[in-house]
Parts: sequence; C-alpha cells; structure tokens
Amino acid sequence: MFGISNMKRSTAGLIAVAGATTLLLAACSSSDSETTDSATSATGACQGKTIAFVMGAVADPFFNAMKVGAQEEATAQGATLVWQGDKEYSPATQIPVLDQVLATNPAGLVLIPTDPTALQAGNDKAIAAGIPVVNVDTRVGDISKTVAFITGDNTDGGSKAADAIATAIGYEDGKSYKVVVGLTSKTATTNVARLEGFEAALKANYPGIKVVDVAYSESNSAKANTNVNNWLTKYPDLNGIFAIDGTNGTGAAAALQAKGLTGKVALVGYDAYPDNVKLIKDGVFTALIAQDPGAEAKLAIQDICTTIGGGTVTEREVVIPNVVLDANTTEADLKKYTYVA
Repeated sequence: MFGISNMKRSTAGLIAVAGATTLLLAACSSSDSETTDSATSATGACQGKTIAFVMGAVADPFFNAMKVGAQEEATAQGATLVWQGDKEYSPATQIPVLDQVLATNPAGLVLIPTDPTALQAGNDKAIAAGIPVVNVDTRVGDISKTVAFITGDNTDGGSKAADAIATAIGYEDGKSYKVVVGLTSKTATTNVARLEGFEAALKANYPGIKVVDVAYSESNSAKANTNVNNWLTKYPDLNGIFAIDGTNGTGAAAALQAKGLTGKVALVGYDAYPDNVKLIKDGVFTALIAQDPGAEAKLAIQDICTTIGGGTVTEREVVIPNVVLDANTTEADLKKYTYVA
C-alpha cells in the first residue's frame, strides 16, 4: 500500500500527481449494516467517540479495502467505527442511509457521496449540526465547509488507461479504432475525472481511437457484464474496453472470457480487486489502475480526530498517486497493491 508520506496535499485545490507508478443502525438489515467497536486502550480526542463512515456499495472490494484502513485507524484513535452503505451505488439509496446515520449524532462523518449534487444537502446538514465531515474518493459540489477531501489521482488514471489501451491494440497513426467505457455513475466525481482524463489523452495522443459508447452499472458487476455483452454484439470490430472501476472490470472480464475474446479485445480496468489482479497474467486484463483505498480511509479518520480535538486540518485536499499493474509487474508488487479484503 502507499504510505501517507507519498500523498500530495494542498489548501488551494487538487494537485495532479504525475508518475507511472499513482447506521443504517437498527433500521437496516444485517447484510447492509455493520458496527465495529474499537479497542478502548487508546487515548486522545476520539477516545470513546463514534465516527460514521457512509460509503457507496457494501459488496464492492474497493470499499471493503477502505474499511480495513478505516477500522485500523479508528482502533488506533480509540474510536468506534460505524460503517454504512447499501447494495447499490445510488443516491436514491444512499440518502436514507445518511439521514438515519445523522439522526444518531455521530462525533464525525466520513462520506463517499454517490452524486455531488444529490448528497450536498446531507453533507451540509451534518456540518450545520456541528459534525465534522470528510469527503473521500468522491465529493459533493461545494466542499468549502468540509474538513478535507481525499481521493486518488483520477484524471491521471484515465490518461494511463488510454496509454495502456493504445499499446495493447498496437495503435498506428492514420488507422481507426473503437473503444467503449463502462462506468458506475454518470455523475460520481471519480468516474467523471477518469473519463475526462481518458478522452483527453486519446485526443492528444491517439486521435484514431474513438469512444463509441458508454454505459453505467451502479457498481453492479452483473449489469456491467450485460453492458459488455451488448457492446460485443453491437460492435463486432470493437478494439478495447476501459472499465472505469473494479465492478465494471469484473463484469467485462467475465464477458470476454465467456465469448473467447481474451487478448482480442484490450481490457484496461480500474482497481486491484484480488480476482482481477489474477487475470492480468492470464491476459484478460491488459492493465489495472490501482488506488490506495486503505490510506484514503486512514487519513480521513485522522482528519476527523484532529478536528474533534480542536486542531485545524490546513491541507484540505489530497490526491494519492496511482500504480499501473500489468504483465510486467513483479509478483511482489502485484501482491503489494492488491486490495486487502
């Protein structure tokens, strides 16, 4: 995993980090809700406090890896971590979760908003109630009153995905190529930035590659699989797929394998899910763009506790570099960057 020393922080805005290596409480069912008590031996501002972490989709390995980091830091701070999400990555399902979390008046809130506009009111409601809020991974539109915003370098990740696809398809100037993009959400800030980075890199460096279609999966690999199967029928001459997050990567990989198209359609994915990392050596994935969800979560908890203790988080926006994993990556590095379950 990346160390926090590798992060770049800024009070003015997001920094582009270059480099080839980047509850519901009782109201919820047990499958959608989990409360984890920390150790009580730690001392400090967060000792005995409850920190709520409202994320996107409970089954997503990216968020599960984030939970590991959040729990480790909450334990170290002597806090109780309350982890909440829903089965789908959707503002329609996330808003009721957030509302019920806020009704319990936690000492702090870490929020992964599934939509920058729809979750703004809930984000601001928490702040108005005196609850410090950190946005992680994605953000609401106005973060001026949040403690911090912590994310991966999404624009850079999209650019690296374009490079990987161009290399895999043997790009040549003057020729035309077709690619598609699988996203979870049309508005989630991570998805938007990755697509922008991808399209900008294609325009600047690989003008013969055209994005002919996009589709959305709501962090559901089965929906992503259906989207890819539809594309393979609609575009029999498809050259590449950019799966903009891990669930889209899982769905796309299954579709290509089922149709015997491994190595024939370039697949570049996001997120180092354990099962997807294994498929790099099998040639299913050309590359995976790995993030560091655990470090993002740890820093979020630290910032919440700093604020609870009366301190000020002066470096409010953080971008963590990506790492590109491909067939040339050593086994040691593949293991190092694979998301912890």
